[in-house]
Amino acid sequence: MISVKARLDASGVVVAVEAEGHAGGAPRGANVVCAAATVLLRTAYETLASYPGVEVDGSAPERGALRFVVRRYGDAEMPLARGVGDFLLTGLSALARESPADVLLEIVR
Repeated sequence: MISVKARLDASGVVVAVEAEGHAGGAPRGANVVCAAATVLLRTAYETLASYPGVEVDGSAPERGALRFVVRRYGDAEMPLARGVGDFLLTGLSALARESPADVLLEIVR
């Protein structure tokens, strides 16, 4: 199972994500649920890290694990950061709804 914990700040911006695990049903590297979660998580991280004025620390310490923390964003970047987080959570929520045995999403406010 892929377990994702996303933390939002008071403004509703995703400021931390921890994801780990593997969706069952197919060998590693061949599971569409894992691929979808990986694309969503990596794209969110890379997009946030590409914005000037947004400071993000992240790591993928091992296969099946990805973590990132948004250390700083300014008022001008808040709409962008919120949009990326909304996109990420919408995609992960859909995966969890469609594949509840494979994806667990926890959102902490």
